Amino acid sequence: MSDQTVRVQAQRVLSGHGTSLVRRFLPFMGPAMIAAVAYIDPGNFATNIEAGSRYGYTLLWVVLWANLMAMLIQTMSARLGLATGKNLAEVIRDRYPRPVVWLFWVQAELIAIATDLAEFLGAALAFNLLFGMSMLEGALLTGAITYAVLYMQRYGFRTMEMIIGAMILAVSAGFLLEILLGKPPAEPIIKGLLLPSFPDSYSIFLAAGILGATVMPHVIYLHSALSQNRIKVTADSDRSRIMKYYRMDVIIGMALAGLINMAMLALAATVFFSNGETTIASIEESYKLLSPLMGHDAASMIFGLTLLFAGLSSSIVGTMSGQVVMQGFVNFTIPLWLRRLITMAPAIVVILMGLPEQQVLVVSQVVLSFGIPFAVVPLLFFTANRQLMGNLANHRWVNIAGGIVATIIIALNLYVLVFELM
Repeated sequence: MSDQTVRVQAQRVLSGHGTSLVRRFLPFMGPAMIAAVAYIDPGNFATNIEAGSRYGYTLLWVVLWANLMAMLIQTMSARLGLATGKNLAEVIRDRYPRPVVWLFWVQAELIAIATDLAEFLGAALAFNLLFGMSMLEGALLTGAITYAVLYMQRYGFRTMEMIIGAMILAVSAGFLLEILLGKPPAEPIIKGLLLPSFPDSYSIFLAAGILGATVMPHVIYLHSALSQNRIKVTADSDRSRIMKYYRMDVIIGMALAGLINMAMLALAATVFFSNGETTIASIEESYKLLSPLMGHDAASMIFGLTLLFAGLSSSIVGTMSGQVVMQGFVNFTIPLWLRRLITMAPAIVVILMGLPEQQVLVVSQVVLSFGIPFAVVPLLFFTANRQLMGNLANHRWVNIAGGIVATIIIALNLYVLVFELM
């Protein structure tokens, strides 16, 4: 389905045509699916595996609430793009003093680098585990594949959405098979989801990593860009109707990402924690032990393939986000191949230095959590501004919920900074 076909179908929906709810929804489905990729990247593998192996099902509630936060934040991001016709970075550029804009841009680029670091390491590790490639060879192949897919952007947003959607479905299918093989018990899962607790101080640090791996700053900027020009409307009734479909898109995309994250943690708890392997804190160890502990030869291969698809797809989305950040904040772009080279560099350095991938992945997710307020706080203020947003301005309860979410994130970051990193 081409971009033009999508736009024609969207216009038909707004004109009162269309039969079923599904047919009316399809032209607007896609932005949240691309955003959801960032919520199932190799950083999620790292934090969820460590959380599950160390604490069993105890931190499942963190994953659940992080994904509920993500639903709220990504909905506001889509709302901003639809209401203003601009993405979050562009609105910040228009409304903040220039020195502040440059500060936001620098931190956003650093966050993008931390993001790409995790994606590249994860995909390179998958190539290493599955095919015996060196980490350097895997990283270079990752760069080549992601550049080739990104080149497909010239054929329109629908093409990219279909490619990314296929990768998400592959990751989902992989973890569904793993859960069916592992057969985790229902009672401790329900308890872990509904009874919040922190067993020790390190679990709080890990919770910050889970939050950083789930609520991703760069994709907050990207989602507003994906919704800003998909279809242009001016009538309040049309804007409200489109927002209803975007909200459905977010619920589906984030729910899928949330289920995958919960499956990761539950799998680690079932296979490692339940068998006394509480020190399993790396993706490589997980890959090697899954088949022996589960008694299924395919378990490790399925895990490796899900890691590969997650790493490749999230690396693609990370580069797309970097383009939005640079163009939005400073109205400047660089060739795609150059951005791909720049974002590859940190991962190459880490590989050449021989640093442990797992520790780098977890720390990168904690770094990401520190960038969340820089995206969430302006987003909250902008979407609450009725003069800017018109009839799409946040309801009062959304502002309250958004304020609570921002406060929790900032408080958690301060705790990690003061008690864990200093």
